Amino acid sequence: MSPAASPYHNPAAAPPWSGLLPVDKPPGVTSHDVVDRVRRRLRSRGAGHLGTLDPAASGLLMIALGAATRCAPVWQSGAKTYEATVRLGVTTSTQDLQGEVLERREVAVDEAQVRRAALGLVGGIEQVPPMVSALKVGGQRLYKLARRGQEVERAPRRVTVHAWEWLEFALPEVRFRVVVSGGTYVRTLAHDLGGRLGCGAALQGLRRLRSEPFGLEHAVTLRDLDSSPPAELLARAGVPLAEALRVLPVVALDPGAAEALGFGRRPAIAPGAAPLGAGPRSVAFFGPEDQPLALGELVPDAAVPGLALACPHVVFPWAVRQGRP
Repeated sequence: MSPAASPYHNPAAAPPWSGLLPVDKPPGVTSHDVVDRVRRRLRSRGAGHLGTLDPAASGLLMIALGAATRCAPVWQSGAKTYEATVRLGVTTSTQDLQGEVLERREVAVDEAQVRRAALGLVGGIEQVPPMVSALKVGGQRLYKLARRGQEVERAPRRVTVHAWEWLEFALPEVRFRVVVSGGTYVRTLAHDLGGRLGCGAALQGLRRLRSEPFGLEHAVTLRDLDSSPPAELLARAGVPLAEALRVLPVVALDPGAAEALGFGRRPAIAPGAAPLGAGPRSVAFFGPEDQPLALGELVPDAAVPGLALACPHVVFPWAVRQGRP
């Protein structure tokens, strides 16, 4: 059944297409620039990315369109895979080669020493975010403070390096593939590796290969974006919202429960295998036509043992019902 024919559809509020578009960002453009080009080309009022790539970096940039922009936290926490090239013997103000060189040192280490030093950067580690990051401190983005020449104290954050694979040693340059938790800064891994080696290091190149569960395999380029019709782009590479949300447990609602949810109520349902009390975006509620209606959580129904209340926290425009139930 088409969205227009669905009894839960609000035609005045529904966007023309909602989901994710994987883009292979080239170096030299900002993530914001890519979002702006996608928004203009696809004529989508709502668009945003799911994780910044620095201007000098390339690779996978997931763009959320339409109602998917309201679901960004669902996908942002997935593990990320990068390929990186690091230059040993140099320390910079930005932890990459685009920054001011602060110090140069002789590189008197070999491959075995580099491998050993990296072992201490695998697993759960504490990482101090770089000043050029988009994190906010005192309500201001760190990179904006850095542009004004200010440096502020940053609390270390716990991140996880799941795997570190060496690809090439051409000292003083080294290349590796790394799988990390969301929120990990590869430039800081490079900087910390240089600190462990005693010679300093800075990120020379970075390419994102995956942002779980999505990869570069079907990503479009900016050339594709400019030359292909929007419908063709979305058909070839777009991930519809219904598909993208299946990274979560799906709770199927019958027509009555779907209607109640659309009116802002919390219908009682059988929870099945879905988790209870797991947070405001822990399950996806789908309607009878296998159409996503909302994100939310299930909580135990205190009145009826064995049942759960479907508690929506993000209701998609086409699921909202008008008037009185």
